[in-house]
Amino acid sequence: MFVDRAKIQIVSGKGGNGCVSFRREPFVPEGGPDGGDGGKGGDVVIVADKNLRTLMDFKYKKKYEAENGQNGMRKKRFGKDGEDLIIKVPTGTVVIDETTGLVMKDLVDDGQSFIAAKGGKGGKGNTNFKNSVRQAPNFAEAGNFAKERTIILELKMIADVGIVGFPNVGKSSLLAVSTSAKPKIENYHFTTIAPNLGVVNVADTSFVMADIAGIIEGAHKGLGLGLKFLKHIERTRVLIHVVDVSGSEGRDPIEDFEKINSELLMYSKDVANKPMLVAANKIDLISEDDPKYLEFKEYVENKGMRVFPLSAPINYGVSELMHAALEELQKSLVNQPDEEVEEYFDFETDDKDPDFKEVYVTKEGEDFVVTGKQLKKVFDSTNFNDFGSLRYLYKYMEKRGAIDKMLEMGLEEGDTIKVFDFEFEYFDEY
Repeated sequence: MFVDRAKIQIVSGKGGNGCVSFRREPFVPEGGPDGGDGGKGGDVVIVADKNLRTLMDFKYKKKYEAENGQNGMRKKRFGKDGEDLIIKVPTGTVVIDETTGLVMKDLVDDGQSFIAAKGGKGGKGNTNFKNSVRQAPNFAEAGNFAKERTIILELKMIADVGIVGFPNVGKSSLLAVSTSAKPKIENYHFTTIAPNLGVVNVADTSFVMADIAGIIEGAHKGLGLGLKFLKHIERTRVLIHVVDVSGSEGRDPIEDFEKINSELLMYSKDVANKPMLVAANKIDLISEDDPKYLEFKEYVENKGMRVFPLSAPINYGVSELMHAALEELQKSLVNQPDEEVEEYFDFETDDKDPDFKEVYVTKEGEDFVVTGKQLKKVFDSTNFNDFGSLRYLYKYMEKRGAIDKMLEMGLEEGDTIKVFDFEFEYFDEY
């Protein structure tokens, strides 16, 4: 089965928590704090691998998690960093963030990689919170949260030349005789249900050619195999448009030619403007002097395209067509236009997370509820049996304006304040 689109959930590793520990050695009076820092959580790294052909592996497994960082330990020992999770995808895979719809990375080269979700930073041990006033801090910092996101993997095959045309016009036959590929060839529509690739060897050089099947009228709207195949044309540089000039299925060659070109244009102007060669296939069923063929040839040439009479099964005209395709390919590489600047996912903003330090205050009945991302980290770091640690939590909320917000909302002595799953009463002198 050819799978060219998948949606998966990725989760980086959480940072390990800092350790609360004190020296307990014989003959060492008043041993100070010696809690070590937590380890960093593992990253989720996506890597392009030329040995993979489809996204089949992601059809059944939908969630991928990196290893968490180890918690810090006594004697100032750091926790071990979590191992990175490596996810391999085929070359040509576009990685898209589902929430924003923006491209995170277009992996076109073998071995190309990027970090799709960074692991959380490890928390600091209590030895980091010692100062001249606080000699024995009984709390440590929690590790940073894991990064969790849903991404879409979309495979766009990498081929130099793409073969397009209506079903059953001979596209697979052309690929078979010009490359070592072995596509399924039968006398019925939609024989090809997955794009096929092959390497064409011409004049001491070679190029990759793909049979882009499944295009019919309405394909740009997803009809037939529509969009599933059209996207694979985007990376090609040259198109070979195969047309059945014999009219063996009762269709008009000029009408077929225009319908396919119209679908390409409605899908993408960039695709429609690619260099195109026209293969007049099944010429053996009529002749090159046939009025129908001559009319078709004149019509296409008036549009500035070259026509090549062809009979793929008997290898007639194939060599001339492949040489012309190589010529157009070399021209396109020389005259390659500058790529349009596409809006990509902003990793810098994502890493900074401007909302991270915000503290929010709401009311549930008579109770005041305080939430926030960084507040959650401070909360997880709090030792609720230690007054100094509790005061650190309170001072953080006060510094972030949470206390003032609650006073504006009518906070009075004795009212209940909820911070996640912890409740306490408010007093002015606290």
